[in-house]
Amino acid sequence: MGNGNDLNVDAAYALKTPEDSKKLYRDWAASYDQTFAEAMDFLMPGHVARLFQERRGAGPVLDVGAGTGLVAAALKAHGLEEVDGLDISPEMLEVARSKGLYRKTIVADLTRRLPLSDACYHGVTSSGTFTHGHVGPEALDELLRVAAPSALFVLTVKTEHYTDKGFDRKFDSISGQIRDFEIVSLPIYGAAADPDHAQDEGLVVQFRRV
Repeated sequence: MGNGNDLNVDAAYALKTPEDSKKLYRDWAASYDQTFAEAMDFLMPGHVARLFQERRGAGPVLDVGAGTGLVAAALKAHGLEEVDGLDISPEMLEVARSKGLYRKTIVADLTRRLPLSDACYHGVTSSGTFTHGHVGPEALDELLRVAAPSALFVLTVKTEHYTDKGFDRKFDSISGQIRDFEIVSLPIYGAAADPDHAQDEGLVVQFRRV
């Protein structure tokens, strides 16, 4: 098991491969909610759920990089219950399952073809997945494939990651497949965050599939 002192946001940003992600989140799953979400006052799951509700998103929803179910819990607070969780870490999903948040959970790697049918979701959400050391814009093609026409996407992207990793160019290239595109910049963490990350902001990208 990993050293508890090594399980933190900086370790997550340092990930390089899917195997790195599996190891970190295997070790972090049991304490993630307490040592990260609560300790850092992680706001992004709430932002995603609020924007999804404000834009009249509907289920079934695929929550990508579901982790321990933080987005699903926030969606449920807005009355949306038909949510499936997808993550590379079975240990993180086991924590989410124990909370009864998801209709079903799916262990899958976003850098590969997903074990899902075409056009089967009316919404796609994600918080904390499109960031340093995690997943780049190449995953958007598969997410568009599994999204039904007019499906609403609400995804967070780390601010500097947006240009450095080519999300801007990717969205330009798929502009014919999406509509109602909007980006807002919001704080990632609240008052409890450690000083090194207290001012961090992230982008929340919203659009619908054509």
